[in-house]
Amino acid sequence: MISAKMVKDLREATGAGMLDCKKALEANNGDFDASLDWLREKGIAKAAKKGSRIAADGLANIYVDGNDAVVLEVNSETDFVAKNDEFKKLVDALGNALLKNDVSTIEEANELETGNGKVSDLVVAATSKIGEKLSFRRFKKITKKDNEVFGAYLHMGGKIAVLTVLSDTTEEVAREVAMQAAAMRPKYVRISDVDASEVEHEKAVLKEQAINEGKPAEIAEKMVMGRLQKFYKEICLEEQPFIKDGDISVSTYVKNNGGKIIDMIRYEVGEGIEKREEDFASEVMSQIENS
Repeated sequence: MISAKMVKDLREATGAGMLDCKKALEANNGDFDASLDWLREKGIAKAAKKGSRIAADGLANIYVDGNDAVVLEVNSETDFVAKNDEFKKLVDALGNALLKNDVSTIEEANELETGNGKVSDLVVAATSKIGEKLSFRRFKKITKKDNEVFGAYLHMGGKIAVLTVLSDTTEEVAREVAMQAAAMRPKYVRISDVDASEVEHEKAVLKEQAINEGKPAEIAEKMVMGRLQKFYKEICLEEQPFIKDGDISVSTYVKNNGGKIIDMIRYEVGEGIEKREEDFASEVMSQIENS
């Protein structure tokens, strides 16, 4: 049974028409990913970034102390709470605790002692005080070398946080690269970072797409390689056209300034979390029926 919600979700992810989305779901027994590929192969939808929809509120932030830096995300149920001073204090307390200690998992981080109890206790206390479910979702700590620099950038007050690490260049260049990543959403730094299974999957989709356009198999094979380069330009930071000068890539911009990109962390608040849908009409009807 193909539900209206399934059609709606596929439409939002692909931009394809409702009838096309319904056909895709019917052809693939309701499988979302297979339906997405089906639409792309038919040339109906562009590549969709799975799980990239903003579906939760909260804040991401960056904390730097010398050669150490931490990026973290803490979620709230509403944007109103994310702007609350108590919530911001919680984020700061967590960020500073992570900066002062060497942990790599959420479980280890939750056990860290602060001046006001464990990290997990701070989250529980803030949840109780604010009256909304809060969640310490993720973090990453990086230690750079002396010849490396951090580039930190927060967008929309902490809805997107990007930390870059570059060698043999300036913080200004590193920050420009962080701004690029914030705007263009790369998943990887370089082509060699891309998972082989993801590349093979993309090749298969692109080949089927070319064949459906009426191209012979051998021509389709050649077209795949050209289109794969376009794919890399979308998902790899080094390959992307530099926003401030589209004639060069980000990699070239960095090299022109004597540097090299070492690492990049990009957190977009709520990415990959399914947001609760509010159906006020159904809620009102339910209240009327139960009154």
